[in-house]
Amino acid sequence: MTPNKFGAIRTKIDGYSFDSLAEAQRYRDLCLLVKAGEITDLRVHPKYVLQEGFEYHGRKLRPIIYESDFEYNENGMTIVEDVKGGKATQTALFKVKAKMFKKKYPDYEMRIIE
Repeated sequence: MTPNKFGAIRTKIDGYSFDSLAEAQRYRDLCLLVKAGEITDLRVHPKYVLQEGFEYHGRKLRPIIYESDFEYNENGMTIVEDVKGGKATQTALFKVKAKMFKKKYPDYEMRIIE
């Protein structure tokens, strides 16, 4: 396993590849919460379109996509989580995408797990 740019070590569990040990541990914790019936509908690495793709002066521009670490339902509310552990801080790009996400998906609760 090789560390990424933030020094995190990629880890595989249940066929999923996680960017860090912290993210893998959060997955384990969420799986326990599913078994306990505290959360439901756990999804790993779901993607959300923040801005549709479009054409500009004859050139196709791709959509802006945000991929969170996890999504699940808790007490009837959709929760979207992003794990930030160790040196992985909230980059400027992440902050912009988080803001766009909150605007487009106001009924979802975004949680940053540090």
